[in-house]
Amino acid sequence: MNRLAQPSSLLLRVTTGACLSAFAFAGHAAAKADVVATIPAVHSIVSGVMGDTGSPHLLVSGAASPHTYSLKPSNAQALAEAQLVVWVGPQMEAFLDGELKTLAPDASIVTMLSLDDAVTHSIRVGGLWDAHDHSTHGGPGDHGDEHHGEEDHADHKNHDHDKHAHDDHDDHKDHAKHDDHASHDDHGHEGDADIDAHMWLDPRNAIVLSAAVKDELARIDPDNTAAYEQNHTAQVARLEALDAEVSGALEAVSDVPFIVFHDAYQYFETRYGLSSVGSVTVSPEVAPGAARVRAIQERVQERNAHCVFAEPQFKPSILEAVIEGTDAKAGVLDPVGAGIDPGADMYTALIRKLAADLTACLAS
Repeated sequence: MNRLAQPSSLLLRVTTGACLSAFAFAGHAAAKADVVATIPAVHSIVSGVMGDTGSPHLLVSGAASPHTYSLKPSNAQALAEAQLVVWVGPQMEAFLDGELKTLAPDASIVTMLSLDDAVTHSIRVGGLWDAHDHSTHGGPGDHGDEHHGEEDHADHKNHDHDKHAHDDHDDHKDHAKHDDHASHDDHGHEGDADIDAHMWLDPRNAIVLSAAVKDELARIDPDNTAAYEQNHTAQVARLEALDAEVSGALEAVSDVPFIVFHDAYQYFETRYGLSSVGSVTVSPEVAPGAARVRAIQERVQERNAHCVFAEPQFKPSILEAVIEGTDAKAGVLDPVGAGIDPGADMYTALIRKLAADLTACLAS
């Protein structure tokens, strides 16, 4: 460093020193927290916490579905170098089930399905259900929640998750303990087998995930703790505003029946009191047969379903057959966010687009 200081020009010395310091800081920050996130919504929440300290690597991008995804060599390399991996869980990213210990040997793991404060719903079996028929477990804000359609979920008599609920979204100090939520242990996976994994579609769960990621990043990279805290606080404010905005936007169509392509929207439906009554396919990996098509056609007629929604990841040609001879309209919903640019703003864009696409069809 003494040789670098030899030029006689004070301006040159100051400018050179500033550039070197900035370069060193940038390299230092990038190496601090090497993070992998699996799907765009999770990646967005992680990006919101990291802010300018770095960018997480995204595994499943574009129109790819986590249900049918296969790992690429570049994914394996990113996982091998990761200090932290954030995913929903094996029920969603099956391509990682049982592989994380091998693929990311040095990484801490944050599993969204295993976060104690998250709102969870049981899987709906059979692909046909009644509007507002949801089994809700735990989560912050369930008690006395102001959203319509959720009154039945305030009393969780059959589940003990509600003891973890908090009114203050930032009160997650217990999660700072590394072993509580970020380890290679398959924490809670067996007990989560009957839980619907599309949990990112409830903004309250995005807030819970943000807190867990903030705590783990602070443990891995303590020098940037203040930045992570500040970014998390700002993200919570954005998510709470988004939640209120979407609630108001969907109120006018909350009682209009509709059918989705696959049962991916229970968290969104429950949060905003929507009236979904079934899904075209029971499993997104399996195309519906003739008997299933007839059952959905009958459902459309019986419940006077106003819309039947496809998804861009699958584009089923069966949709026209389902609505043929009925008054139902065809729409498109996307639970993953294909076509939305990844990054910290992706999650709010995803939730707003879901609300807009639902309203456009249901209100027409």
